[in-house]
Amino acid sequence: MKFNPCVPNQCTEDGTHCKGCGRSHEEIAETKSLVMGLVDFAKKQDYDNPEDFADFIGKSLVKKLQA
Repeated sequence: MKFNPCVPNQCTEDGTHCKGCGRSHEEIAETKSLVMGLVDFAKKQDYDNPEDFADFIGKSLVKKLQA
């Protein structure tokens, strides 16, 4: 399955899937929860460079998925 990010101004909440990105509302909710967990962690750490943290998380995720 290919990941499709949300499409601005096209998100829908009716039915089981968003008409903008095609993802299930369950997947969208879980993704938001994961992102908010990372945001909360970064805020707790009070990073001065959140962009570097986000870049590290993205690269680490891809590396572990490819292993």
